[in-house]
Amino acid sequence: MTTHTDVTTPPASAEYAPERPARLEWAKHAPEVYKAMVRLETAARKGLDHTLYELVKIRASQINHCAFCIDMHTKDALAAGESVERIVQLSAWDESRHFYTAKEIAALELTEAVTVLTDGFVPDEVYDNAAKHFDEAELAQVIAAITVINAWNRFGVTCRMAPGHYEPGQYK
Repeated sequence: MTTHTDVTTPPASAEYAPERPARLEWAKHAPEVYKAMVRLETAARKGLDHTLYELVKIRASQINHCAFCIDMHTKDALAAGESVERIVQLSAWDESRHFYTAKEIAALELTEAVTVLTDGFVPDEVYDNAAKHFDEAELAQVIAAITVINAWNRFGVTCRMAPGHYEPGQYK
């Protein structure tokens, strides 16, 4: 007979890899840049739906492999009432469209296009779809939010910021 175990609590015998230390506490050594990023973050989030904002931040962070930001924005989204199911499905949102609104899908498409610029541009159909769901001011804010999280991701990944220690709302 099999018994259910809590998947959030590792077995006592589990031996996990050690946490890698951060390479650089960049905010400590470049405090003016950090303060400017916080101001930019505050400006980018103005007027955006909080749920959409967090989905965009999580998705860009997944693409960029920024474990610190995935940890942070997943926790913030959950604390704000986002469902576990929608967060879990986010990495495969295109196959799980029924979990998201048309507006959220447009934002996720735009997030991927802006985050992964391997073709050197954002496709017209992606931009046009986003423009159908957002007025120009809101679209500008969505683009700003995507741009800002990509900048944060680059600091997090480059400096190897460790996930797992963030508490929801810690930096607000």
